[in-house]
Amino acid sequence: MKATMIGVDLAKNVFQLHGASMTGDVKYRKKLSRGQFFRFMSEQPPALVVMEACGSAHYWARELVKLGHAVKLIAPQYVRPFVKRQKNDAADAEAIVIAARQPEMRFVEPKTADQQARAVLFRARERIVHQRTELVNALRAVLYEYGQVLPQGIGHVKRIEAIVENTEIDLPELVREECRDLLAQIGEKTARVEEKTKKLADLSRQSETARRLQTMPGVGPLIALAVEAFAPAMESFRCGRDFAAWLGLVPRQFSSGGKERLGRVSKAGQADIRRLLIIGAMSRVSWASRKPPAQGSWLSRMLAKKPRMLVAIALANKMARNIWAMLTKQEDYRNPALAMAA
Repeated sequence: MKATMIGVDLAKNVFQLHGASMTGDVKYRKKLSRGQFFRFMSEQPPALVVMEACGSAHYWARELVKLGHAVKLIAPQYVRPFVKRQKNDAADAEAIVIAARQPEMRFVEPKTADQQARAVLFRARERIVHQRTELVNALRAVLYEYGQVLPQGIGHVKRIEAIVENTEIDLPELVREECRDLLAQIGEKTARVEEKTKKLADLSRQSETARRLQTMPGVGPLIALAVEAFAPAMESFRCGRDFAAWLGLVPRQFSSGGKERLGRVSKAGQADIRRLLIIGAMSRVSWASRKPPAQGSWLSRMLAKKPRMLVAIALANKMARNIWAMLTKQEDYRNPALAMAA
């Protein structure tokens, strides 16, 4: 049992520490530089160190565990209510300790170095996709100035190229040159996106967890890698519904006085996994319109009475709960329709 709890307000160069006993009695308050912080923590007896889950928090969590300390990360929004009046580093460090002492407080699981590396690769691909979208929209805007209205989406780039090279369309030569330059940049971004996608697919083939997740319809390499990179261990969730709530795939509540009022999905969770699960669910819903699911199945009943987008959100919630079950039980996906037939 650790005798001391140390709240750390992280920064790039100046670290504020608030040391207290487990009962809340203040032991010390210190402001240390980056080098001083590491030396000070290496000289301290094993303690419970609490930090906000922010930039560099996962790195410091791994380093402090090596020194023998127990580390907990807490979401910044759970610390904010405990800041007393004026906000400063000392008040923040004290608020971290007060928040961590609450018996019902929820904590963030520290990420491993491999998890962070996969997250960096995943976010790099997303960043390039956003940059390519910006270039496509800029190209569409230029052509719109000359009466050429084009639909959204990367799939229409060939059509744009044909318009730019069509000499019968009245475009100044300077505009054609700028459009060709934008098309060249789009081609470069597309090549980089394909390279990142291939690397993510290769990583998914090396991981048993990613392979298992891809046995579920609607889950591909990107979703599998996103779950590995961004989600904590599934054992930290009590049930699949808790994991779906962590992703923000449950209705937002406005309940009061014993009367339940549910709104739209909360979106108060991990955005990358949630977005990809909804895309994967929408692909299954779209496929169901071409090849109807088994009569009497959950998906067929939902599609018969609900809008497609609402069905996709409900299916994404169901997929999240299935992911929790597959990873906690270490089992591949089992199709409910086949299980019922058996």
